[in-house]
Amino acid sequence: MALWTMILRKMAKNKWLQVNLWFGLTACVALFSSMPLYSHAIMQRTLIKELQQVQAERAVYPGYVRIGTTNSAERGDEKAEKAIANADRFAQTIPARTELAEQSSYRMRSTQKMKIYGADASEKEIKSQKTTGAFKTVDDLDRRVALVEGRMPQERDDGVFEAVVTNSFLLKVKRGLGEELIAESANEGMFRVVPVGIVETKPAADPYLPYITSEDSDGFLIPFDTFEREFTNGGKARVAELEWRYALDYEQMKLDLVDGFLTADRDIRRYFKGKLGVAEVNIPASAKVLGFQGLQSKLDVMLVSLYTPVMLMLAFYLYMAANLIIDRQKTDISVLRSRGASRLQIMTAYTVENLLMGLAALAAGPFLGVLLTKVLGASSGFLEFVQRSALEVSLSSASYRIAAIAVAAAIALVLIPAFLATRTSIVSHKQQSARMTGMSFWHKTGLDFVLVGISIYLLINFRSRQEDLKRLALDSDALRVDPLQFLMPTLFALGLGLLVLRVYPWFVRLLFWASRRWLTPALYHTLIHISRASSQYLTIKVFLVMTVATGLFSASAARTINDNMESKIRYSAGSDVTMTTRWESDAPPSTNPSYQQEANGSTTAAKRVQYMEPPFEPYRELEGLESAARVFIKDGSRYTAGKSGSSGSSTLMGIDTKAFGETAWMKDGLLDYSLNSYLNLIAENPKAVLISRSIAESAKVQPGDAIYISWDGLDPAPFTIYGIVDYWPSWNPLPSGEGADQEPPKLIVGHLNTIQNRLAVEPYEVWLKLKGGVTSQQIYDELTANKVKLTGYRDAKQELVQSKNDPFRMAINGVMTLGFSISMLICFFGFLLFWLLTLSGRTLQYGVLRAMGVPFPQLILMLISEQILTSGAAVLIGVGIGNMTSELFVPLFEMSFQTKSQAPPFQVVYRLGDYVHLYAIVGTMLAIGLLILGYRLTRIRIAQALKLGEE
Repeated sequence: MALWTMILRKMAKNKWLQVNLWFGLTACVALFSSMPLYSHAIMQRTLIKELQQVQAERAVYPGYVRIGTTNSAERGDEKAEKAIANADRFAQTIPARTELAEQSSYRMRSTQKMKIYGADASEKEIKSQKTTGAFKTVDDLDRRVALVEGRMPQERDDGVFEAVVTNSFLLKVKRGLGEELIAESANEGMFRVVPVGIVETKPAADPYLPYITSEDSDGFLIPFDTFEREFTNGGKARVAELEWRYALDYEQMKLDLVDGFLTADRDIRRYFKGKLGVAEVNIPASAKVLGFQGLQSKLDVMLVSLYTPVMLMLAFYLYMAANLIIDRQKTDISVLRSRGASRLQIMTAYTVENLLMGLAALAAGPFLGVLLTKVLGASSGFLEFVQRSALEVSLSSASYRIAAIAVAAAIALVLIPAFLATRTSIVSHKQQSARMTGMSFWHKTGLDFVLVGISIYLLINFRSRQEDLKRLALDSDALRVDPLQFLMPTLFALGLGLLVLRVYPWFVRLLFWASRRWLTPALYHTLIHISRASSQYLTIKVFLVMTVATGLFSASAARTINDNMESKIRYSAGSDVTMTTRWESDAPPSTNPSYQQEANGSTTAAKRVQYMEPPFEPYRELEGLESAARVFIKDGSRYTAGKSGSSGSSTLMGIDTKAFGETAWMKDGLLDYSLNSYLNLIAENPKAVLISRSIAESAKVQPGDAIYISWDGLDPAPFTIYGIVDYWPSWNPLPSGEGADQEPPKLIVGHLNTIQNRLAVEPYEVWLKLKGGVTSQQIYDELTANKVKLTGYRDAKQELVQSKNDPFRMAINGVMTLGFSISMLICFFGFLLFWLLTLSGRTLQYGVLRAMGVPFPQLILMLISEQILTSGAAVLIGVGIGNMTSELFVPLFEMSFQTKSQAPPFQVVYRLGDYVHLYAIVGTMLAIGLLILGYRLTRIRIAQALKLGEE
C-alpha cells in the first residue's frame, strides 16, 4: 500500500510531466495501431474501385457471374438428367463459396435448334423456309420480360405449347400471334407451338441482372416449370445449352475474402470443365481480385518504411521526456538508494507508474488511430486534402496487438533512464550535476560515423542500380518504392546531425574566444554555459534537427513523386481530352488505305482512299471548353534530308499553331525556349517544320536545310527546317525497346493545312482543353447528344484521379502528411517540455543573478541568446541537412517509375510553400516557447529561489 501511495503522490506532484509522457505514449499507440488500419482501409478502397472499373471497361456488373455449358448427352439420358440436377445444386452454392450476398440470379436453358415454319405452310414454303429456333426458358419468365402485345403462355392439355417470342423472330417466320407454328427436328420429331405474346427486355425488373431478350431472340420462350417437365426431365428434346447467371454484392468483397473468392473461381471452373459438355465460365471480377494477392504484404512493408522517421521522432520524444523526468527525480532516487531502497524496489515503482500510463494510452490510442486513418484517407497529396468518401475503418485484433507491442516497447524505452539512474549514489549524482562537459553515449560509440557510412554505402548501391536501368533502358515496376528509399534518408539525417553536433560545441567555443572582449555579461554567461554543458542540450538539438530534416525530405519526396506521375500522364496525353472520330471515306470494308493484295499474290498500288473531313466547328462550340485543336499524327512517315540524302522513318505531326499553343500541355524547362516561341517561329511560313534532335544528329542537318516528307503511296513534298526540339507534347523521345542500342524515335512537326494540301487528308485527333471545374463527362455527354461518333477517347483528368487512388501513392501522401504533422506537434511539446524543465531546474541560478544586480532585460537577453545558440542553431542545421538529404536521396525515386517511358524526364521538385509551412510552424513554435519561458521567468521570486538554495 505504501508503494501505491508513493507512486500516486509522485504522479500527482509531477502531473504536467506525466501528461507529456502520456501524450507521447498515446501518440505512439495511435501511430502503430493506424498502420494496419490504414493499410487495410486503402487496399479495401482500391479493391472496390478496381471492381467498379469492371463496369466501365466491360459494361457488366462488377459482381457478375456467368456459367454456360453445352450438353453432349442424348435426350432422355438419365445420367445427363442427374448431372443437370447436380449442376443446379452446385450453382446454388456459389454465393456461399464466394461469401458474397446474392442480389439476383436466374437459370437459362434451351433445346437444340429446330426448323420453324407455319402449320399451314405449303410444301414449297417449308422447303424454302430457313428460320430456325429453339425452346428456351428462364427463371421467373413472367417477371423478367415486358409484354408488348398479347398475353403470357398457359398450360394446355392438347400437346400444343404456348410461348412468347420477340418481334424480330415473329417477322422471320412470317406469322402473327395466335397462328400455330411447327418446330421440326430431324432427330426429335415435330412440336406444335402457338405464339401468344410478344416480349422485350424489362430492365426495371432486375437492375443488377436484366434478362436481355435480344441476346438470343430466335426461339420460343416457355415457363421454366414447363421446360423442366417436358424437356429436362421428360426427354422430349435434347437440352443443348444451360446457363446460370448471378449478380453478387461486390461491395461486400473484403480483403480477407480475396483468397476465398479466387478459390471459389477455381472450384467453379474445375466443376463445370467437361461435366456436361463444353463449358464457359465468365467472372470478370476475378482478374481484378487476382491482382491483389500479395499486394497487401508489399504495402505493409512500404508503410513500415514510411512510418520509420515518425517512429524515430516518437522514440526521441519518449526518451527525452523520460530522461528529463528522471533527471528531475535523480536526487529523490539517490536519497532512496542511500536509505536502503534496492534497485528492484525503485524499478518496480517506476514500472508500475509507466504501466498505468501505458494502459491509459492503450485505452485512448487505438481510437485516435482510427481518427488518424480517416484523416489520411482524405489526403490527395502532401498536405493536401480533398472531399472524398471516408475510409472504412474499424478496430481489429491486429490493431490492438500491434498497439500492445508498441506500448510495451515504449515503456521499456522510458524505463532505461530510470534503470541508469538507480546505479547513481547521491555523491556521484552531485558530481555529475557539477560536471556537464562529458561526451554523450552516441558520440562515445561513434554512432554518427556508423550511420553516415551505412547510408552513403546504400546510396552508392542504389545509384549504381539506377545507372544500370538508364543505360540498358530497362523497366521497373510502376511506383513500387523500395522501403530502403525512406529508411536511408532517415539514417543519413540522424547520423549527419549527430556528426555536426559533435563539432558544434567547438564552434561555440571559437565564437566565445573571438568575441569575449566585447560580450555583455549576459552573453558572456550564455556562451560559457553552452560550451561547458553541451551534452545537456544534445537531445533537444538532435530532436529539432531530425524534425526539420525529415520534414523537408518528406515534402520534397512527396512533391517529386506526385509531380512526376502527373507530368507523365499529362505529357503523354497532350491535353485534357484527346479523341478520334469516325470519318467518311470511299474505302471498301476490307481495303487497306495504301495497298491491296491481288489474288495472284502480287502487290500493286491501289487507289488511295479519299477521306471527307468532318466539320470542326461543333467542337469549338462545346460548353465548358477553353480551346480545341486538330492534331494529325502519322506514324511511319518517311523523310529525306541532309547533303548525303539520309532517310528514315519518323512520326509526322500536323498542327494549327495558334490552336495547338492554346490547347496542348507542356512542362516548363523541357525545351530551350517556350513552346509558344517554337510555334511562333514556324507560324509565318507554311512550309516550316520542327524536327527532333534525333533527326538532326542522324541526318546532320540544321535550321535552314530542306527536308522531304512523304508516306506510302505519296510523292515526297519539300519543307524547310526551322527548329530542333528535344520534347513535344504526347511524343516520347525514348526508345520503346530494351537495350542500349535501340534507335531513338524521330519527330517532324509541321502545319496541318500544308500537309493536307501537299500530301493527303487523313483522320486526325481532336485535342480539347477544358475550363476549370468542367468534367470530361460533361463533354462526353454533349458529344453523345450531338451524335458525334467517337472511335477513341482519352481523359487525362480521369487518369490523374486513378493515379491518386493508387494504394502505394495514397500511402506515400497520407503517411508523409501524417508524419510531418506529428513531427511538428511532438516537436512543439518536446521543445516546451525541455525548456520549462531546464528553466525550473535553473531557478536558483536566475535568482542569484537577479540578486547580483543583473536586470530583468538582461535575463531575457540571456534566454533569447541561449535559444538562438541551441534551438535556433538546431533548426538551421536541420534545414541544411534536410536540403542535403533531399539532393542526395530524392533522385533515387526515379527508379520507382518506368524508366523506358518516363517522359518528361524525372525531375526533383521543391515547392516554396512547403518551406514556408515548415518555417512558419517552427518559427511559431519557438516564438510561443519564448513567450511561455519569458512569462515563467517573470514569476520567479528571488527570495524564494535563494531560500531554496540555502536548503
